[in-house]
Amino acid sequence: MAFPFFNVTLSSFLFVLLFFTSAPVVNPLSTVAISETSNHTLICALRPNGDRESFLSCSGSPAGIQIPVPGLNSNISYSGVVAGDGFVCALSSFTSSISVMVCWRFSADGTSVNFKRIYEGQIIREFEAGNSHYCGLVNATNRLLCWPWQEFNSSTSAAQNLSFSSIAVGDDFVCGLSGFGMISCLGNNSRVNNEAPQGNYSMIAAGSKHACALTLDNDLRCWGDTVGNIPQDKFKLLALGENRSCGLLINETVVCWGKNNFRLQESLQDTYFLHIEAKRNVFCGVMKTNLSLICWGNQNLDSNLMVFEEVLPGPCRSVCPCGILVGSVRFCSQGHICEHWYTNTVNQPPASSPPTLRPLPQPSPSGGSSGWNDKTIASLVVGCVGCCSFLLSIGFFLFKYCKCRGCRVHDSGRLDETGAPLGQGLREQQPPQTEQAPAILEKRLSQLASMGNAGQLEEFSLQVLLLATNNFSEDHKVGTGSFGSVYLGNLEDGREVAIKRAETSTSSSYAVGTKHQEDKDNAFINELESLSRLHHKNLVRLLGFYEDSNERVLVYEFMSNGTLHDHLHKVQDSPLMSWAARIKVALDAARGVEYLHEYAVPRIIHRDIKSSNILLDSSCTAKVSDFGLSLMGPDDEESHLSLRAAGTVGYMDPEYYRLQQLTTKSDVYSFGVVLLELLSGYKAIHKNENGVPRNVVDFVVPYIVQDEIHRVLDSRVPPPTPYEIEAVAYIGYLAADCVILEGRDRPSMSEIVNSLERALAACLMHPTSLSRSTTGSSA
Repeated sequence: MAFPFFNVTLSSFLFVLLFFTSAPVVNPLSTVAISETSNHTLICALRPNGDRESFLSCSGSPAGIQIPVPGLNSNISYSGVVAGDGFVCALSSFTSSISVMVCWRFSADGTSVNFKRIYEGQIIREFEAGNSHYCGLVNATNRLLCWPWQEFNSSTSAAQNLSFSSIAVGDDFVCGLSGFGMISCLGNNSRVNNEAPQGNYSMIAAGSKHACALTLDNDLRCWGDTVGNIPQDKFKLLALGENRSCGLLINETVVCWGKNNFRLQESLQDTYFLHIEAKRNVFCGVMKTNLSLICWGNQNLDSNLMVFEEVLPGPCRSVCPCGILVGSVRFCSQGHICEHWYTNTVNQPPASSPPTLRPLPQPSPSGGSSGWNDKTIASLVVGCVGCCSFLLSIGFFLFKYCKCRGCRVHDSGRLDETGAPLGQGLREQQPPQTEQAPAILEKRLSQLASMGNAGQLEEFSLQVLLLATNNFSEDHKVGTGSFGSVYLGNLEDGREVAIKRAETSTSSSYAVGTKHQEDKDNAFINELESLSRLHHKNLVRLLGFYEDSNERVLVYEFMSNGTLHDHLHKVQDSPLMSWAARIKVALDAARGVEYLHEYAVPRIIHRDIKSSNILLDSSCTAKVSDFGLSLMGPDDEESHLSLRAAGTVGYMDPEYYRLQQLTTKSDVYSFGVVLLELLSGYKAIHKNENGVPRNVVDFVVPYIVQDEIHRVLDSRVPPPTPYEIEAVAYIGYLAADCVILEGRDRPSMSEIVNSLERALAACLMHPTSLSRSTTGSSA
């Protein structure tokens, strides 16, 4: 699927770093804030009211610090709150593009309270506070703003040269994650600044004088003035105080550690939480069972844990890429509260199932009971389970029957960007089948539904899609895919989506019975079949579809940074202007293809890997797209599928084209061409200095094998540093191995992933020696 999403202005390509995908960014706006001043503690939280809005409520412990009344209007719905030593600040968005920040400052005894509007401007998407300062990230530019901390707001500040996807604020330092998960720390705490670990991380948190981060595997790394034995558990969220810390484990219980053998009190050790916050000695958590806020850490709180009976576990959002919190619709007039997300935990279930969110009470019919008793409910559950099992069994046998009888996807034959078939003469011409095509499509849709896959997708109405695209206007058209045009759509719930619509004939009836239409139908059902059962962070997510006798439409997640092809060959100010960034994109895409080859059941051969089918999201995480040409791979006892060649000129495996035998190594060849593009900046087919078309494989590979890769590296990227050059040369050899003529001599995608991981690690830190033999190729 080729999505040149930004064809209007270069400003559309701003590097909006919301940290990648693989990167789980926890809700960046907190609904709980803690201020510990002298011997007093003020705890504030956003709480629901009856109108599905949130209001700010504060409670002092012990009684003394009062709710900061001046300027606190319960009619204002806030989206985030932070606090520190003598202040509470809240953030609200009165329009979709304007944020307003207000703060209350109070004396130690709470008798003097001052209210002030601090900020009004572009949307603040992340809002964090230390004991003395509070900072935010401006959504449009990722600019770091801090109050009262002028050194970070100055145009000459080093902070203004950085682009953060997430931040954490300590006493006298700020740490942030780049879009690729690398840590940078600024400020006056030299130990925190100098000890920040290298590598890629998914989230970061700060205490008074130390910081911690989570790796992509949910492991914990801490630095600075850390105290206590750091646990070796897997975490999804962190809350750091002063010489003490707590973390929310993957199973949603909390573990604490720190000075004087600080531990979570025994009565809370089996409690499940949705969110935790900390400031100095005080920690608070939102309980999963009933959304009550309980706090611990000092004598007053430990003896009276409950602070509020119900608080919002997170801000209301229009889009929840990681899922919607069950039951949260009752809190939001618009949107939902999103689930926290964390990576690499699919196979790590909690030790025991945590309780679910308390459901909204349902009133009973007047004049009697609802008529539901335990026996009725049990019978209904047993009946539903039995029906589902029966349908799944039928679907399984249909699938096995189809597989044994040789049912396979038709070759759509698209070979270039415009759809012109390179091998058109190879395909046999078949007579029109005026009634057969709809019947075949209907049968395959029925098989898809019988296997339970269609139920995972949303079936959109045509009216919704027309409204989202202004009747599929040319202004919304952003590209072409394997079976039609791609449009940028804006749904009523605020989601931005990519809508792929099959081309239709100019006649009043749909183009039924032609081979061209059969190809379009096959591409449509291919993507529906493939993506409805494929779920991976490096594959573009299919949200839903629409289908009738006149329309075939697929709806995808919107990839706001467009295609890799555009970043390499069109965009002047691209975030991919470093070798680490390019290697990271290559690794993302390789992981997506590896999933298709090794972990999908049955495995998938993509057949159209190219830079325009690798899309980048807002954090520049790469995802593989366009499954219109994909096919189920050969059975374990077979080595290939025999079918006529299809793909894109410049990327197609010559062995596949010559022998018409498709294997996973055909995708490997195409991926090798993408690697050569990333290294050289040349298109797969480009013109030389004399205007003669030239293949990037023929031009670049000879320089690689002669150890002269430096002569063909993309001149737009700064020359590799001594730490980077070995990694870049290593990837050059890997690319050369991928495009070897004999498929059996090429590495597998798993070997490619391993090699790219080694190269990225070497590029980001002092490298160990890289050997070409580690690519796994025999060449």
